[in-house]
Amino acid sequence: MKTKHICLLGLLFFLISYLFFSKILPNFQKPIDFAHWFNLVGACLLLSFNDVFPKCKLNLIASVLTTFGVIAHIGLCTIDFMMWSFGNNDLAREALSKQISDTPSILYPFVIVGPSLLFVGLAIHAFTFIKTETVKSLMVIVGSAAVGFSFFALKNGVLMLLSCLVFVLGLGLLLYRKENPETNGV
Repeated sequence: MKTKHICLLGLLFFLISYLFFSKILPNFQKPIDFAHWFNLVGACLLLSFNDVFPKCKLNLIASVLTTFGVIAHIGLCTIDFMMWSFGNNDLAREALSKQISDTPSILYPFVIVGPSLLFVGLAIHAFTFIKTETVKSLMVIVGSAAVGFSFFALKNGVLMLLSCLVFVLGLGLLLYRKENPETNGV
């Protein structure tokens, strides 16, 4: 399987996870937390974007941020799996939530800041194409910011899904852009 195919599979899994998160689909999260499994696998596969874009200093920074974002997604999904495992036990879920909130060394890297680094890293990768693939780059950049805004500020699942769709579509289009050999693919 080519790296580009792994990237596409990651985008598909990531988008499916946001379809679950948006609550557009009926809730059939039993006996498996499908949303977080798709998100976990999708995020891990998105790590392949570090290998498909041309190498430059800005992409080195993007690769580091993307990698940290994937690591944070793994941590966040682990936390969410634990929350999901409590089922209807709201007291246990609340106790774990309080413990995480009271532990900044878990809260910030795995809940608040860390997962956003995946979006930031991929947006920086996209930014390297801003001159040659302006619309596609802006789709990724605006889509990544809109995912965070719709989740944290608006708490709107449908807008979050649409933002993720724009983000994923932009990355997919950048993945299969016409490469210019004179500029090393940029």
